[in-house]
Amino acid sequence: MSDPSPQSEINGSHGAMLGLCTTVLVVGALSLAQSVFAPLAFALFIIALVWPLQKRLQATMPRLLALAFTMAVTILVVIVFTSLVAWGVGRVGRYIISDAARLQAHYDSVAVWLEGHGIALTELWAEYLNGAQLIRIAQEITSRLNTVAGFSIVALIYVLLGLLEVDETCRKVRTYGNGILGKALLVGGSKTAVKFRKYMLVRTLMSAVTGLLVWAFAWLSGLPLSAEWGLIAFSLNYIPFIGPFVATLLPTLFAMAQFGSLQTAILVFACLNVIQFVVGSYLEPRFAGSALSISPFVVLFSVFFWTFVWGLPGAFIGVPIVIAVLTLCEQHPSGRWAADLFGRPSNDHDQF
Repeated sequence: MSDPSPQSEINGSHGAMLGLCTTVLVVGALSLAQSVFAPLAFALFIIALVWPLQKRLQATMPRLLALAFTMAVTILVVIVFTSLVAWGVGRVGRYIISDAARLQAHYDSVAVWLEGHGIALTELWAEYLNGAQLIRIAQEITSRLNTVAGFSIVALIYVLLGLLEVDETCRKVRTYGNGILGKALLVGGSKTAVKFRKYMLVRTLMSAVTGLLVWAFAWLSGLPLSAEWGLIAFSLNYIPFIGPFVATLLPTLFAMAQFGSLQTAILVFACLNVIQFVVGSYLEPRFAGSALSISPFVVLFSVFFWTFVWGLPGAFIGVPIVIAVLTLCEQHPSGRWAADLFGRPSNDHDQF
């Protein structure tokens, strides 16, 4: 076989550069327009989750009434989840405030020990947590809460309008690209929605198992607020990698302050990580099966990448975006290499 011609190599290089430049521009646009595209991504994800309920209801009642019921259920789930998380975090905060005198004594002993080794905590606190800095932190927290409220409202509006247009959009897509591309998009979209629902079912089940195990360990070890730590572990487990790490770090710091022993804190950290490892690396893959099998490297990259692009919302939605992209790539030979490389596609590929 003859070597590729120089012109072919030049065309290939130009195509690669064009693809790279296009990717950079798209990522930049997604980052700059986060307030538009991030709620839209969440809305599409929610629509995929609740559409079976909407479809079943509108088959037996008027569509608008079915939509009202579906939106009420969606909002109720969000409110219950948010309230539980706020309750757990609030309980931990109130406990810390009520136990401030003993924690201050622990802090003083740690500060004396560190100052004996050349680390002056007092100077660090004065430099980084002075009055002006605390005001800026409070303003930042208030701004984030307002952003979350606005984000939720926009996403719910997208969901409301999107559920009304699912059937019409499917009819339009079915005839797109002489029917061939439309069929690929519909099949890919349908399979993506099924995987989204399985992903959330498995993630919720594994989060519940993680929360119960963390609660049991905290209760058996005598760590206060065992139910609250279990609830926090349950909620943070929805964010791959980052969430479980934070869910193990917070109780560890609390145990260090509570028991005043570095050895006990290390033991707590090790046991919590064993729980996270067993659930995340052993149980979850067996429940998820091959349909949601994605390279761990790709999962980690997607979490950090979308966190960089969209912040905390990106950390949650990053893996579903990867699932959607790989599922759509499975539907056409030109993109199947990506699904084979980064995931484990199903064997029932559609042929075109």
